[in-house]
Amino acid sequence: MTNDRDKLHPEVIGHNLDQLQEQIDFHILDPSFRDNLKHSLKQLADVKFALDTSSIVAITDHRGMIQYVNDKFCEISQYSRDELIGQDHRIINSGYHSKAFMRSLWQTISSGDVWRGEIKNKAKTGSYYWVNTTIVPFLDEQGRPYQYLAIRNEVTQLKKVEEELKQMMSHVMNIQEEERRRFSRELHDGIGQSLFSLLIQMDRLIGDTKLKELESIRGYVASIIEEVRGLAWELRPSVLDDLGVVPAIRSYIENYTEHYGIQVDFTCNMRKRLDANKETTIYRVIQEALTNIGRYADVEEAKVTLQEDEACIKACIEDRGKGFRRAADAKGVGLFSMEERARSVGGRLTIDSEPDRGTIVTLLVPK
Repeated sequence: MTNDRDKLHPEVIGHNLDQLQEQIDFHILDPSFRDNLKHSLKQLADVKFALDTSSIVAITDHRGMIQYVNDKFCEISQYSRDELIGQDHRIINSGYHSKAFMRSLWQTISSGDVWRGEIKNKAKTGSYYWVNTTIVPFLDEQGRPYQYLAIRNEVTQLKKVEEELKQMMSHVMNIQEEERRRFSRELHDGIGQSLFSLLIQMDRLIGDTKLKELESIRGYVASIIEEVRGLAWELRPSVLDDLGVVPAIRSYIENYTEHYGIQVDFTCNMRKRLDANKETTIYRVIQEALTNIGRYADVEEAKVTLQEDEACIKACIEDRGKGFRRAADAKGVGLFSMEERARSVGGRLTIDSEPDRGTIVTLLVPK
């Protein structure tokens, strides 16, 4: 059975290893060289066995046509070996990845470089599976790829857990924003209006009695009203819901400059409103990044740009201040919160920073 299969689909790596080992004694007389060669072939056979046992393996020619698949590839794709050999990988294309993604992958390996990443594939039955993939080009003497070895490991369950965590974090953030909105309205329309009503009554009493003590108390009540309004604004500015993210950012920057004494150059080409969750994400990320600048950067100027194109919104928050080197195990709540907010709307956040060279926070949000 095995021999029949080998005749139909011969191995393209380690071909006839067992037969070669059996024939070595008859063709090589030097015992030392023969033993070394046997040992090397045995090691090669063991490595191939370990690879086929642990991973999903495929080999293609330089055009991407499949020349070899192991049993694990057939098992997860649910195609037989006969159906796969001679095809290219479009047979398991899920349609999930963009043309730009696939073009970048192909450009990388055809240039002779190793490509690593996660790919969503489609099985014969129509089900989907994720694989962590490494594609290694084999190069000829001119440095041109003549074969590609793809080693994959299934990560479908991990991706499922990641998606569930993402949805849970998004749900938690929505609840948090709803609570912020509710408290902000209560402070502004409830306590704030009651205090303002009290202020009007005090003005009437002051006009009738001319008591100096009342004027002092009036000043105290007026300062409380300002604090309540500031707290309501910090929780969630009503302008974010009423007019959108751009007016909200402009208002925030005005208050920010007054509070921290940092001038912010704000440029924006956005003309239309976005989904409420996306507007909230952009606002919160800019708010958090500017707050970090005010606390740690030690600068007098910062820059915020908000640009849209056909595909996405790009927000950049820059400073030329102290900067920092982020540790791999850093657990800062603010940075983590910004990254989670970006992921919750399908976006991506990057932080580029070096000591004494400033920081650039970049947020990409799909439209």
